[in-house]
Amino acid sequence: MSSTCSYPKIKICGLTRREDVLVAEEAGADYLGVVMVPESPRSRTPEQARILLAGVGTRTAIVLADRGWSEAASWAETVGASVVQLHGSESPEDAFRLGESGPWQVWKALRVRAAEDVEKGLERFHGVVDGLVLDGWDPVLLGGTGNAFRWDQVAGIREAFPGGTTFVAAGGLGPDNVQEAIRQLRPHVVDVSSGVEGGPGVKDRNLVESFIRKARSAGGEMVR
Repeated sequence: MSSTCSYPKIKICGLTRREDVLVAEEAGADYLGVVMVPESPRSRTPEQARILLAGVGTRTAIVLADRGWSEAASWAETVGASVVQLHGSESPEDAFRLGESGPWQVWKALRVRAAEDVEKGLERFHGVVDGLVLDGWDPVLLGGTGNAFRWDQVAGIREAFPGGTTFVAAGGLGPDNVQEAIRQLRPHVVDVSSGVEGGPGVKDRNLVESFIRKARSAGGEMVR
């Protein structure tokens, strides 16, 4: 087997500035993410997101919560999103209709406290969405908290992920721990926001580059 691993892909999320979009793309990110949840300090409107991501050659993701599927589809079309990531209480039916309404993938976020949360998410959304995002749990916030879930409790669930379902690891990741997360969880995608910031929504070039470099290194080690 080759010593070059195609996994994990890397998503830099919570982008709010054009200069940070370009930094992330130049550093080799596979997905560029913009949050469109008004309660978030990183939130952007559909038009702002469209301008932020205009002309990039990298896949783009928008993060939404509890929007109707038709509105979500309209926003995805405005931005030209490759992925629509749902962080609210969306039903499998709405997620399916959203996926059927355009060329984008749909990822559903799960707020994880224990393996049981992942098992329930697989039961509800298997065959409905293209990917599941495992994020840290918070009693109030839907995401972007910087909270990590217990990787050791969830690692065994990796084998239960059906073929064709993208497994995204998020929540509390940064340059200092992304390699360990990859070793334990073996995700298809690692997703970082606050872990590469100097302040809310302001990415730090050195942290972005370090995160991507370390994730690539850990991915290569998995197949040696």
